[in-house]
Amino acid sequence: MTKRSRHERESRAAANVRAKQISEEWERAIPPERMAAFVAGVAAARARGPLPKPPDMAPGTPPNPPRPGHEPRPSKTDEPRRKRY
Repeated sequence: MTKRSRHERESRAAANVRAKQISEEWERAIPPERMAAFVAGVAAARARGPLPKPPDMAPGTPPNPPRPGHEPRPSKTDEPRRKRY
């Protein structure tokens, strides 16, 4: 955990309070019917829940096949190399 100075903690707390004030002022400035539609949209999004987990794939592998002529090379065989004398 990072230690913060007293000044930084106080400034962060003040910024959070100011952000909350701005949010409340914004909500009061919006017409009630638009605010109701916004709240309904947020409730619908929360009811849907998170997106399903994507399938497990190798890192950096796109879900589409490679372009023709750009297929991956076949893996090398695990035969031991001959020693050079």
